[in-house]
Amino acid sequence: MKLGCCYYPEHWPEDIWAEDAKRMVEMGLSQVRIGEFAWSRLEPTAGQYEWEWLDRAIKTLGDAGLEIILGTPTATPPKWLVDSMPDMVAVDEQGRPRKFGSRRHYCFSHQGYREQCARIVEAMAQRYGENPAIVAWQTDNEYGCHDTIVSYSEAAKMGFRRWLSDKYDHVDALNSAWGNVFWSMEYRSFDEVEPPNLTVTEPNPAHVLDYRRFASDEVVTFNKLQVDILRARSPGRDMIHNYMGFFTEFDHHDVGRDLDVASWDSYPLGFLEQFWFSDEEKLRYTRQGHPDIAAFHHDLYRGCCAGGRWSVMEQQPGPVNWARYNPAPLDGMVRLWTLEAMAHGAELVSYFRWRQAPFAQEQMHAGLLRPDSAVAPGGHEAALAAADIEKLGQIGETAKSVALLFSYEAAWLFEAQPQGQSFRYLELVFEMYSALRQLGLNVDIVAPDVALDDYKMVVVPSLPILSPSLVERIAKLDVPVLFGPRTGSKTADFAIPADLAPGPLQQLIPLKVARVESLRPGMTEKGSDYEVTRWIETVETGLSADEMVDDGRGIIFSSGPVGYLASWPPAPLIKRVFAAMAKEAEIATLDLPRDLRVRQLGHVHFAFNYGTGDCDITDHLQGGELILGEALIKPAGVAAWTVA
Repeated sequence: MKLGCCYYPEHWPEDIWAEDAKRMVEMGLSQVRIGEFAWSRLEPTAGQYEWEWLDRAIKTLGDAGLEIILGTPTATPPKWLVDSMPDMVAVDEQGRPRKFGSRRHYCFSHQGYREQCARIVEAMAQRYGENPAIVAWQTDNEYGCHDTIVSYSEAAKMGFRRWLSDKYDHVDALNSAWGNVFWSMEYRSFDEVEPPNLTVTEPNPAHVLDYRRFASDEVVTFNKLQVDILRARSPGRDMIHNYMGFFTEFDHHDVGRDLDVASWDSYPLGFLEQFWFSDEEKLRYTRQGHPDIAAFHHDLYRGCCAGGRWSVMEQQPGPVNWARYNPAPLDGMVRLWTLEAMAHGAELVSYFRWRQAPFAQEQMHAGLLRPDSAVAPGGHEAALAAADIEKLGQIGETAKSVALLFSYEAAWLFEAQPQGQSFRYLELVFEMYSALRQLGLNVDIVAPDVALDDYKMVVVPSLPILSPSLVERIAKLDVPVLFGPRTGSKTADFAIPADLAPGPLQQLIPLKVARVESLRPGMTEKGSDYEVTRWIETVETGLSADEMVDDGRGIIFSSGPVGYLASWPPAPLIKRVFAAMAKEAEIATLDLPRDLRVRQLGHVHFAFNYGTGDCDITDHLQGGELILGEALIKPAGVAAWTVA
């Protein structure tokens, strides 16, 4: 695995570039990402390119031995471009334009902006496409950051109408699919269809789901526009995009089909603070991040490109600036996060950023260097990680074990119709993933259309739209499979199936979901050693329940190797169920302490201590030989060992 950083030569005096590059190499870095926000410096006015400064920056970095990932600058169109076509900006759900003054001020559907993007990318590719220092291109930056995927602009409206016409061919087919006879919502032509915002009450959920599908497809074609230009002008270079954490506004699998490497931006402390985690978890892991945040995304993005290639494009090196609260990482955590990415198979960990900026919006975001160029704590830990990586050497790959199916479409569907404020698809998936990790299992998070033949165990947290092809593929497997609540509960047109949920899954497990309930906080249904919260289903079936709550309702049923969970997963129960499935699949499990996580990569086993106390892994070594660390792992410590 290589280490790198994000660098902005346009932010710093040119006379320090060479010294910066030299210090990067001395720290153990070998790659650097540049250029993704530089449009105003590359083209100060329309058609007037100024390449010379970037020529010199690329030469300086390359001469130091650094490989360069060059970003296309389309996330930050300059003011002159916005002024030339003011309608290029996205419009939010309340009808307000997303104006110039920060970043990501464009609408994916605006054809004029797409033409300008193609022009600047073509110009960059012509100039740098064959430059030997350029090893990869990053398209744009963080598609959708700041809620910019779904736009309600005029361009998006017209694009949506074209998309609907292509999908349905005739407006009668659309009316039928959406159920527009309800509330007299029928259309006479596609030209009458508006975006689903500013309605009196909730819009038709089928309308919303199609709009989300459309918005995602716009990202796919926007990204492909750039990739096609770059592949033609810069052959042999990797195409990369940097995705974000806990972000589902577009289908990352679809975008990934046009990429070589999926990367993501890892900010474990910011994500802990900003998302659903309890106050107790936020305090317990305030300087470490939840033990499964980074790993969840490593395993997710490994499944987003053919071949499983992935990297971390931005790794948190210290306090960030954008969360509600921004503590500093515990000493050792930057090193731990780096080595954990390696344990999950990353090709690169790139720290954001090289030097902390003393100006503008991100001046409170730490870097590997302080603003005065002294090495920050993150820089010292990056150097330690580089030495560890050198010591570990080539490791190899890991055999497939557990597949967890993840669907971006499912996230859109449940956001459109949650049927309960606390039913959050991402949280459901994360809780099941975390339970698997607490058993020491290696997990691949994959799209529903991925081949599953080589896996020993399959978990589907929920898949409301269940394709017949997936059911056929599951039927051919001879491994334990568990489907979670609301699976098969909708058709592709967002309607209840004629034979009720779980729809096509009834071919494999004979049951029907007769009624569903969302439970408010404080409401529970008690089981043997657990409580069901948030969601429970009433099931009709001739099967005997594997688990029941006290009122006699079954919540887990199985038919052969296929199981169905009819509730939100109670933590003690789901961990027990996964342990039983792993035993049936002949996969070894561990009983890990709360703050310890393990991962196997090739012949090397890793352990990571996310706690604030020591953690003894003697029982987990299995007679192996330690390569890194000791059996008593200190807080934020890492151990690695081989087992014959």
